[in-house]
Amino acid sequence: MVDDDLTPLTELLGQARAWAAQDPDAVTRAELGGLVERTEAGDTPASAELRNRFSGRLAFGTAGLRGELGAGPMRMNRVLVAQAAAGLAAFLLARPAGAHGTAPTVVIGYDGRHNSDVFARDTAELMQGAGVRATLLPRALPTPVLAFAVRHLDASAGVMVTASHNPARDNGYKVYLGGVDGGSQIVPPADGEIAAEIARVASGSIVGLPRDMGYRFAPERVVAAYIGETAALADAPSTLKVVYTPLHGVGWETAAAVFAAAGFATPITVDAQLQPDPDFPTVAFPNPEEPGALDFAVETARASGAELIIANDPDADRVAVGVPDPSAESGWRRLSGNELGWLLGWSAARRVSEAGDGADGTLACSLVSSPALGAIARHYRLDFAETLTGFKWISRVGGLVFGYEEALGYLVDPDKVRDKDGISAAVEAVQLFTELAASGTTLEAHLAEFAETFGGYASSQISVRVAELAQIPRTMARLRAFLPAQVGGVRVESVDDFVDGFEQFPPSDLLRLHLEGGGRVIVRPSGTEPKLKCYLDAVAHDGTAAERLASAAAMLAALDAGMRELLAD
Repeated sequence: MVDDDLTPLTELLGQARAWAAQDPDAVTRAELGGLVERTEAGDTPASAELRNRFSGRLAFGTAGLRGELGAGPMRMNRVLVAQAAAGLAAFLLARPAGAHGTAPTVVIGYDGRHNSDVFARDTAELMQGAGVRATLLPRALPTPVLAFAVRHLDASAGVMVTASHNPARDNGYKVYLGGVDGGSQIVPPADGEIAAEIARVASGSIVGLPRDMGYRFAPERVVAAYIGETAALADAPSTLKVVYTPLHGVGWETAAAVFAAAGFATPITVDAQLQPDPDFPTVAFPNPEEPGALDFAVETARASGAELIIANDPDADRVAVGVPDPSAESGWRRLSGNELGWLLGWSAARRVSEAGDGADGTLACSLVSSPALGAIARHYRLDFAETLTGFKWISRVGGLVFGYEEALGYLVDPDKVRDKDGISAAVEAVQLFTELAASGTTLEAHLAEFAETFGGYASSQISVRVAELAQIPRTMARLRAFLPAQVGGVRVESVDDFVDGFEQFPPSDLLRLHLEGGGRVIVRPSGTEPKLKCYLDAVAHDGTAAERLASAAAMLAALDAGMRELLAD
């Protein structure tokens, strides 16, 4: 198999027939058969589609697998999942035995997407058949429940079948490791070692792989333990009127149980989005960051007189928070990922500080998230760590008490879950806004206190979508060749280029510009879309809280205009 269009047609057709011969799914087998028939009949679009399907294979990386559903090695399907499951089993069996010399174990979860349950059962059967003791969660559940179960059951590994907030046509396969990895997602070199085992399996047919129906189902007490430990994050009951939406995902059942156990008022639900629906019919894109994703929640909040909106993404590992805002056209606004990160990080730091002398810990965020979390850590004399993007890195920070990344991911309870958790973060958000209401403090006053204590911070992001991927490296090369002396009139004091590695970070196509006054600009290619992403951060420390916030906002506007001009050249 090659990654260009030079493969002879006869060879391509042979690859497709061999794939179909081992495919246990009648739907994708028929889909592939139709492409083969049309290609043999001289259908040029069918031939091009077949070449696309067999131009390589979905890469198994540090997020496992993720891609569009369909037949062939460049799509998510039962053949690809079987290869991944068998490869992961071989990796686990090759590792040193557990403390008592027992066989490795795996716990498997799945969400409500198309084929998630099928992929999960295939994984359980193949793992059990290979000699890895497999446990399947009892039904479709949020990703944080699976991440919890890996630690709670002391499993060797975990698999979550989900594509998180991707479009409806996608699915994915996320892998966690227990033991010394503590239930975090895989990172190098484990990802490469697993990928090598998968490639070995893929060199043959999955037909002969042993399957065993003797896997077990996790008892309900595992889910109950997650609910109980998450609810315990709440210090007191709450009567706050909250609107909740899972965006057609699997969050509602678990979130409702957590809210009830915490003593929170029953949320007002967005009924049109409440039950799992893999087609996500009411949203163009099931990501609470996307414009329009919270429209139904806002309508419900306006009609009910709610005080807060909580939205989980489809697998409930992310959370968005909406707050009343009379200046907004809808009367509501969504807090940015950084704003909620500041507020939850501040609450976490205060709890550590209030624990008494000798209390310590680490606050951590991805390097593209706001530097405000570092200011909080310094104020409370806590450690601070910046990591590469992704919770696979944040979750591994030593002494972690709170971690976040600006894409609505928050880790508020590291002892329970070593991944972002949108339900735990929702509990913390409800608790925070309940405390503000009880003390007669508005969000605006709380943000002003933050600016007065730590500085006025503002952040935003520019995404430049490109027509051809080659445009991205050209733009990055141009920026490196002609580093700007100023951005939007703000002087560039220094530049960190990560292309050959920087400090503790491995090589990465990323530029970080440090600006006069403490501002910052980071430019990098998107890891998942044909986009160039630019992260802007501004800060001001002079004047009143209002003056600091105004100065930071003005600097942010200048940086935005300046970077758009630079990126357009």
